[in-house]
Amino acid sequence: MMQSRLFRILVILAGIMGADGVILAAASAHQPEASRLVSASSMLLFHATAVLAVVALAERGVIHARIGITAAFGFVIATGLFAGDLTLRQYAGHGLFPFAAPIGGTLLIISWLVLAVAAAWPRRAS
Repeated sequence: MMQSRLFRILVILAGIMGADGVILAAASAHQPEASRLVSASSMLLFHATAVLAVVALAERGVIHARIGITAAFGFVIATGLFAGDLTLRQYAGHGLFPFAAPIGGTLLIISWLVLAVAAAWPRRAS
């Protein structure tokens, strides 16, 4: 029951991330000197898809669900830090907070490694 709620929350967050990615892609296409938005858009769109993949794999028992959910939330948080920092730098001239993008990038790397652990971790028979 709890896992299905977490899956639903992750799908909602992935939808928001995807919409934000498309918005930033459109903004970068219509604004000169908006190169930071391209990176932010790509990160949002790519990791929104990764979150959906994690949910699908966890639901089907291909990966360990709890570890996979941890990785998916890591993707959401890290991408928010990374894309949020780049977007603020573009529009406001300052970042989210010092080192927000590097922290987000590091958390993305860790989340991908956690996803690898979720695939390797033995799952309980249902």
